[in-house]
Order: sequence, then C-alpha cells, then structure tokens
Amino acid sequence: MAPPGPLCILAGAGTGKTRAITHRIAYAVHSGAQQPQRVLALTFTARAAGEMRTRLRGLGVQGVQARTFHAAALRQLHFFWPQAIGGAAPEVMSHKAAAVAEAASRLRMQFDRTTVRDLAAEIEWAKVNLLTPQSYAARAREQRREPPGLDLTAMARLFEAYEDVKQRRGVIDFEDVLLLTVGILDEREDIARTVRGQYRQFVVDEYQDVNDLQQRLLDQWLGERKDICVVGDPAQTIYSFTGASPRHLVGFPQRFPGARVVRLVRNYRSTPQIVGLANTIVSSGTQAARDGAVRLLAQSEPGPAPELTSHPDDPAEAAAVAERIRGLVAGGHPAAEIAILFRTNAQSEAFESALTDAGVAYLVRGGDRFFARKEVRDAVLLLRGAARSDDDEKPLGEITRDVITGAGWSHEPPSGSGATRERWESLTALATLADDIAAAAPEARLPELVAELERRAAEQHAPAVQGVTLASLHAAKGLEWDTVFLVGASDGLMPISMAEGPDAIEEERRLLYVGLTRARKQLFLSWSGARTPGARATRRVSRFLAPAADILGQGARSEARSGGSKRSAPKVARLAHCRSCGAELVSAAQRKTGRCDDCPPTYDEATFERLRAWRLAVARDASVPAYVVFTDATLTAIAENAPSDEGGLSVISGVGARKLEQYGSDVLAILAGADPQELIEKRSATKDSDD
Repeated sequence: MAPPGPLCILAGAGTGKTRAITHRIAYAVHSGAQQPQRVLALTFTARAAGEMRTRLRGLGVQGVQARTFHAAALRQLHFFWPQAIGGAAPEVMSHKAAAVAEAASRLRMQFDRTTVRDLAAEIEWAKVNLLTPQSYAARAREQRREPPGLDLTAMARLFEAYEDVKQRRGVIDFEDVLLLTVGILDEREDIARTVRGQYRQFVVDEYQDVNDLQQRLLDQWLGERKDICVVGDPAQTIYSFTGASPRHLVGFPQRFPGARVVRLVRNYRSTPQIVGLANTIVSSGTQAARDGAVRLLAQSEPGPAPELTSHPDDPAEAAAVAERIRGLVAGGHPAAEIAILFRTNAQSEAFESALTDAGVAYLVRGGDRFFARKEVRDAVLLLRGAARSDDDEKPLGEITRDVITGAGWSHEPPSGSGATRERWESLTALATLADDIAAAAPEARLPELVAELERRAAEQHAPAVQGVTLASLHAAKGLEWDTVFLVGASDGLMPISMAEGPDAIEEERRLLYVGLTRARKQLFLSWSGARTPGARATRRVSRFLAPAADILGQGARSEARSGGSKRSAPKVARLAHCRSCGAELVSAAQRKTGRCDDCPPTYDEATFERLRAWRLAVARDASVPAYVVFTDATLTAIAENAPSDEGGLSVISGVGARKLEQYGSDVLAILAGADPQELIEKRSATKDSDD
C-alpha cells in the first residue's frame, strides 16, 4: 500500500517476499493506480518469473509483464532492431564454449573442455561488469582475477578474439542482448521514450543479484522516473562470480533520496530452531552488519533441534543419509518434501548411488528441463488430442490418468528405480497438476489443463515431481522443503577450498545460510573425515559451525591442527595401493578393484562374463540401466575379490545391505560356477509365483 515512488524491501529468507510483491502489484492494479500492461516485474530465472505470473493470475491480475532481464531485453531488441539498425536482429548463441574454443585456436592456444567453460565464464564476468578487451586487464588485476591457464594480457587477447569470432559468425551472446539494448536506448531517444511510455512501474525481485550491466539497463528503462520497488536480502548474495553485487540494494536509499525502506523480518517458513541456527551462522560474519542483513524472527511452531553428524568417509555419509531418508519415506514422509543439498555437483554421485541402493526415488535439480523430457512431450501431445473431444463426465484427474496411460503411465509405481522411476514420476506430476486444477476449479476440463501446461511450458514452470531432490546450494536458492540434509559440511567444501580472501569466505558463509533456510521442519547436517574408505581422515568440520556449538553440540567446534603438537594422531588405514605393482590408487574405481589402470585384471574372465550376463538380464527384467544393479567398478571388484560368503561380499564398496539382500545369493552362486541363465529363470519363476 506504499504510495508510488522508490521503495526498498529488505526481505529475509522465508519472510514471504514473493507474496508481498505480487500482492503489492495486485493492489495497485485493482485499486486503479496502475494498468497491468504498464508494470514490468523483473527477476533472474524463468522459473521465478513463471511463479510470479501464476500467483498474479491467482490474484485476478492478467497482463503484467513478469520476465527475466534477458527475456525483457531480447523482446525489445527484436522489436526495435529493424527501426534502430535495420533488418532482423542477430541470432543469440545458446553457449559461448564453441566460439571461445575457436578464438583460442586462432591464437594457437589449446584448452580442454572444462577450461574452455571457465574461460567463457571469465568473458561473461567481464561483460556484465561493462569491460572491453582493452579495459579488462586493469580491472581484473584490481579484483585479483586468475583466469585458468592464462595471464591477464593473454586473457584480454582471447576476449578480443572471441568478439571477432562472434562478429564473423553474425551472432551475439546473452550479455550482448543487454549491452545492445542499452546502446539502442542510449542512442535513440525516440525509442527510449517509447519504452518508458510503455512501462510506468518497475518491480525487481532478488535485487541483491543485480550486476552492473543489469543496473545500467534498469536505469535506461527508468529514465528520470522513480516509480520502482526493489526486493532483496544482502545475506543471500551468492552470485558474485557472475558479477552480482549487493551494493545496488544496500545503496538504494542513497541512490533514491527519500526512498521508503521496509524490513520483512518474520520468517514463516522454518521452525525457531532452524531460524536460530541460521541467525547465528550469518551474524557471525564480518559483513553482516555492514550489509544490513535481516535478523529473522521465527513465526512457526517449535520443532526438533538441527542435528550434526560426522562420518569416516564420503560413502559412509551417503549411505547413512540414504538410510535415514528411506526410514522417513517408509514412515509416510513425502519424498518430494526432502532434499539433499551439497556445495559442488560432483558430490551428487555418491548420494544418487546410495539412494538407488536404498530404493528411494530421487531427481537431480539442474538436469533435463521438465517439459523437454520425451515422456512429458508425448503425454502433452496425447492430452492435446484428447482435449478436442472432451465429453467425458469423469473427474479431470481420472481422465488425465486414462490419457497418459498411453505415454507409459501406470497406476502402480514401477518396482525399479533409475530412469524408469523418473519417467513414472514425471507423468504422475501431470496427473497431480490435474487434481490441483480440479480442486481450484471443479468445472475445469482437459482444454483448461492443456492451456495450463502450455503456459507452464512457455514459462518453464514445472509441476512438482515426487522424489527426493538432490541439488547444489546455488540451485536450491528460492526453494524449500520440509526436511533438508545439508551434506559435506567440512572445510574445503564449506567454505570451498578455492575461496580466498575475506570477501570470498563471507560469500561461502552466505551460501551456507541459504542452505540452512531452505528447511521448514527438520534440518540434518553431516560431514566426513575422508573422501574414500581407508584414506587418512584429514578433514575438519566447517569453521562456520563453530559459533553454533551450543545448538549443534561440541562436534561443531573444529580443532585447529598444530604442527608442534606431540599428541599422537588417530590411527587410520593408509592409502590403498595396487595389489599388482604397489602404485598408489587415486580414484574411487581403482580403490574398489584394488588395481591401478596400468595393471591387467586379475579376475577369471569367464566368471566376469557370467556376472555381466547376469547383471544385464536382471537390469532388463527391472527395466533399469545395468549400472543400477552394480556399477562396472563394483562388478570388477566382485570378480577380483571372489568372496565365498555374504560377509566377504558385504565389505566390497558398492554392495550395500539392500543389494546384498536382493542379489547376494545370485552373485555368490555365479562365483561358485552357477549358470546365470538358470538363476534368472529361477528368479522369474519366483516372481510369477508371488504374483
């Protein structure tokens, strides 16, 4: 209800900022203060923009332009390019990597794929900070940038060559979309007047993530007007590597004298126990007071205290988390309300494997987009066809389930996991969405469902998929779950070992804060002393947790290592060595087999082939990939160790309790010389008898 003019909303985690700004827009529209077509709401992801449009529709507001900065700029660029430049706007490259690789080749530089991606990110950083190849080196030196494999002068040459490659190809990148739009608005006053006449009110969500280029574009859109509302939280600034800076949010009152500042401090998401931990962690940082971080006040009912556990190694941590989740799901906890959050994407694999062993469905956030999945596209096509002759009197949810059966859906979930389960979960999400639509509008039929699906596909606003979510802390921003497992809480991961300097460390603290505040009711933190079984336990619990020792227990205090200490270190197993040549084993696969890559296998080839044939048959029977039964490394380890009983089989990495129960007798029989085909036939006969 604040009057027009500059408004800054400092909204802490879980305080309902999206609800606040959508209601503010709806109030302005319904009261006649604004026309919906004259409002431009800006955010940073297509998912967030889609969520905003969905909420506004629910408030009876149609026509508000809720878009990302890039989507809004691209639309204007296509519209005004013929008038400003002539002809059609150039094509936007989907990725920089190919152009960066070509630029490097022209300079007779060679880089692997990972380095090319890092160099592309460096170019992106330069462009969002409004740097040119000529001004890059000086600013990068001030910021202590270290592009991989290049000094700053060479990086500037690569940047220049990249721009030349784009020009020769006649294409632009995503940063050019903003830069070119800024240039047109700056040079063509008539076009700028047209844009400013179209949009009279601006709302910017996640304003702490604005970079210099986006701020420059926003200034052009605003002109001399001050009717802008920004929403953000300095404590959730976690994208500085892309050029984002909280200074635009923190300095808003100075930029707009007389601006009203509203603080949203009541957290409606999390229990007081979780809020207390989050406040303790973020307030112990050196930047908290300076950046105006909000101290949250919990409004939810009390819940269990957050827990911190330690484990000897990463596989043990993953297995313990998966087992606890299996128990929660078996007890009725919805899998979709559980998340495992980690610092790096590389940590995901161990938890995927552990959840598969535990028989728990999961999805990895950041994989294929929901509406791009084949089964979803097939189902939407079937629903679109059925909508043309929708004369069935059944409830919408039941009709939807009848239709998507043609895309492979079944009333009972598949017994296996992996891709088969993921396909079923995707289709079930469509049926659940139909139930939700019918609950909100009982008269809704298939045409309304199809229209909603088409809107969501355009906005990349996917329905909820049932399954435990695995996500990096960055990908989890803006999401929430009833139960969160925050794993890998050790120094080197939290903060990441690459973080150098106080600013980088403080950003890592904020990243942890974001992870903590994703949880509504239960929060479990864990860490492990070593990466692999038997390796020396060199890790320490994250330094960020020490101020919360009164909440998490004394295990949150990290004992500093002292070179002068005479106290004996705990006895741990030495690093594994190749059984053939004695070389140190460095990868998880090598440790599983006990053999380096240079030494030949020591297993009996006939036995190994029987195990492979058996695994393939079991995988086909369960409609899952072969690696879901046993990975190649685990199968090799079984063949090389040739255990004679379940005790010997259970100590092999990759053979958990569930797999031992499912497959142990078959594996031991094959190692003893049994025919795998006979075992498969016996298994099928047993299954048929049970049915």
